[in-house]
Amino acid sequence: MKVLQWFAGICLLGTLGVAQAEARPDPDLARNLAATCANCHGTNGRAVQGAGNEELAGVPKDKLLQKLRDFRSGAKPATIMHQISKGYTEAQLELVAAYFAAQK
Repeated sequence: MKVLQWFAGICLLGTLGVAQAEARPDPDLARNLAATCANCHGTNGRAVQGAGNEELAGVPKDKLLQKLRDFRSGAKPATIMHQISKGYTEAQLELVAAYFAAQK
């Protein structure tokens, strides 16, 4: 019985350690999520002039978030953005929008 209690205690400590590790926010998460946009919208949202893609750097968060939501819902037509935006949670979209809004 003591072995079972000891094992249960070790499992509980391991679970608490994992929960604490998951609770720590990744300070680079917004940047890492936004990096997926670089192929079309340029590094840090600074699009190449004349390439035909919208610059995202410095655009207000609310405006970017609304566009992302419109792409996801299909309200705004797109070739690929509707598919990409569906791959993110609402919280991730908010992080991405805030990241680009902060770029000057």
